[in-house]
Amino acid sequence: MSAPAPIAVALDAPDLETAARWATLVTPHVSTVKVGLELYLRYGPDVVASVRGASRVQVFLDLKLHDIPATVAGAARAVARLRPAYLTVHAAGGPAMIRAAVEAAPAARVAAVTVLTSLGDADLAALGVAGPASDAVRRLAALSVEAGAQALVCSPQEAAAVRAEVGPDITLITPGVRPAGAETQDQARVATPEAALAAGADLLVIGRPITGAADPGAAAAGIAAALRRTAP
Repeated sequence: MSAPAPIAVALDAPDLETAARWATLVTPHVSTVKVGLELYLRYGPDVVASVRGASRVQVFLDLKLHDIPATVAGAARAVARLRPAYLTVHAAGGPAMIRAAVEAAPAARVAAVTVLTSLGDADLAALGVAGPASDAVRRLAALSVEAGAQALVCSPQEAAAVRAEVGPDITLITPGVRPAGAETQDQARVATPEAALAAGADLLVIGRPITGAADPGAAAAGIAAALRRTAP
């Protein structure tokens, strides 16, 4: 059987049973499943065990921690026992906060979220953040890596520039990935899975194009097969 594709399926499910079912269906085809804030707040740590199941699928805990360093350290320490492969923090929390998370959860790869893919240049301007988005992402990426982050979250459109900025050893995670023909929904900066990998992404976050399909397992298998066909 082919190796699982570098895809993190976003399990944005209405309940724990649905999330676990989706995870079971996609796990043969993808490397990672992603648990977001809504699901974690509703069900707590139990959700991680439920979606991991008996498989060895990686769990990406996407909580986007953002607080003072001591609070983030405590939160990261609390979830580290769940053995997530990735744990997100907001890069805008600053170097001391990122460093606190890295030290508190040494077994996880702390992934710093640069600029949310729902934000465009006009949104950043309204927030008082110097843009364009690509410049803001690059600045936050460099700051995060210097503070010890082992992974970065950026849109596929910035992946090549971020890769050039931080080098080959940092894991680049790209949300905003949509197969050709899929709706962009609330994402402002998007790309196809093939384009995202070509730009230097290591892990593609894909949600509704897989979980909203009639057969999520088949949808995941189809995207994984397309990626294998285009791999160099």
